[in-house]
Amino acid sequence: MKQALYKKLRLKLISITLVVSIGPLILLGSAIYFQFVKLYKERIKDQISHLARSQSNAVDVFLKERTTILGMIVETQSFESLKVQENLTRLFQQINQRAEGLGLVDLGVIDSQGNQLAYAGPYKLKDLNYFQQPWFDEVLRRGKYVSNVFMGFRQVPHVIIAIKGSCATDCWILRATIDSDIFNRLVRNVQVGTAGDAYIVSRDGIFQTHPRFEGAILGPSEIDPRQFGQGTMVLEQKHAGSDTRYVGGSWLKDGEWLLVISQIAGQEAGWLSRVRDTEILIISGGCMIIFIVIVLISNTLVRHLEQTDLKMSELNAQLIQQDKLAALGKMAAGIAHEINNPLAVIGEKAGWMEDLLAEEEFKTSQNYNEFAASIAKIEEHVDRARKITHNMLGFARRMEPRLDDVDVNRVLEQTIDLLSNHARINDIDIRKHFTQPLPIIASDQSQLQQVFMNLINNAIDAIGSDGKIEIETALDKDIITISIQDNGPGIPESVKKKIFDPFYTTKTTGKGTGLGLSISYSIIEKLGGRITVESSQGKGATFVVSLPVVVPEKK
Repeated sequence: MKQALYKKLRLKLISITLVVSIGPLILLGSAIYFQFVKLYKERIKDQISHLARSQSNAVDVFLKERTTILGMIVETQSFESLKVQENLTRLFQQINQRAEGLGLVDLGVIDSQGNQLAYAGPYKLKDLNYFQQPWFDEVLRRGKYVSNVFMGFRQVPHVIIAIKGSCATDCWILRATIDSDIFNRLVRNVQVGTAGDAYIVSRDGIFQTHPRFEGAILGPSEIDPRQFGQGTMVLEQKHAGSDTRYVGGSWLKDGEWLLVISQIAGQEAGWLSRVRDTEILIISGGCMIIFIVIVLISNTLVRHLEQTDLKMSELNAQLIQQDKLAALGKMAAGIAHEINNPLAVIGEKAGWMEDLLAEEEFKTSQNYNEFAASIAKIEEHVDRARKITHNMLGFARRMEPRLDDVDVNRVLEQTIDLLSNHARINDIDIRKHFTQPLPIIASDQSQLQQVFMNLINNAIDAIGSDGKIEIETALDKDIITISIQDNGPGIPESVKKKIFDPFYTTKTTGKGTGLGLSISYSIIEKLGGRITVESSQGKGATFVVSLPVVVPEKK
């Protein structure tokens, strides 16, 4: 019957504890996961937005630097000088020598009619007329112009920067071509990972640089620039059966070009994916560990309950034994009182006989010395019997601490006298090393005597026979210490941890209740002191009682 109840209790404990423990862990893991997804998306978007913004600024700076250089040439050089082929060629060579990474492919000087009067570069473009080219009118109208990518006369995709110069009679143009490799490389620097791409499209969605994957320069792109507002934006594109792609766009060149950066989710944030997988693994492992621990703890608790149930019957038996001991204590007190009455009569009559011997008629008796010795012997044994009954009365009293004026040395003397016969029978020598004088303290004499009796009696039982017990008192400032040391077999470390537990005993059945040291510990604690044990197996044991010096109240 009880086994079925314990089995049911075990299952309930495991079920309830699992729900209480693993439920919040799973909820926490889910919350962390969704927060992770949100953080992951925000991080990808922030990364793409930052890259697009910073790189569009870099491209703008690149174009503005070249535009500024051409503007300085127009301001510092005259049209008459630059239209001379030799002068333009020399200037172009000096620029490339002193600014190797400037990225200018050629230079050309064009008059107001569109005729290229001088040209320095790798193509045969001198004497060509650009009057019908779309960019020509734009330069004359704006003063400076950066074109979109176009083919032109050279039939190669390129970008030009043109600056209008003025002269006395008419205007002229200084035109330069940007190296497409440098320009494309500048954009490709932000292509992230194996699936990331970066390119520039015009406002009409035409590629201005080479894309990494699908499409070609001057070809149409899948990007609709109208989706991107002013500044920098990041869009999320999700296609069926494929990964989510984040596309960021940032306008440059006064809103004529859009720098596009695209990245597939997870490509560059692989560590975040690994963190997510690690989190799932940790939570799963944690749930497994919690399950195992809960099962073990539940089994342990139920097993302890079973053991406690078994010990309850033993405890009941021990309590019955304690009732018997309490009754025995009362009986001992009654016996002591009954013995004290005849002892008082014997002592009184012995004193009367001693007074009679003091008279003259008895002093002359030849048996006077024998009578005197007998009376002295009677008085000695009466005193001894009184001391024993006194000690029995002190031991029989079991009550809350009642403060008396206590001489610790005297209490020890009384206790040793009570146990001296027991020690002598077992050939055990009790040696006393008392500090004299010890201060009188306010304590409970009868309960202290009970503690000392328990400790000395345990020492005698531990030795068995043929040994010694050293009892020492000392005064250290306001603490009195009582040390009781025996040369018995000692106490193992495992036993020492439980030695003050109630009903714990190492004695054979019937020889001990396991309450002596527990009661002693409780008594000393109530009196404001403490009791400790020092021992190692095979080297005896030493119990040390420390009592505070409490000055008795004046009476």
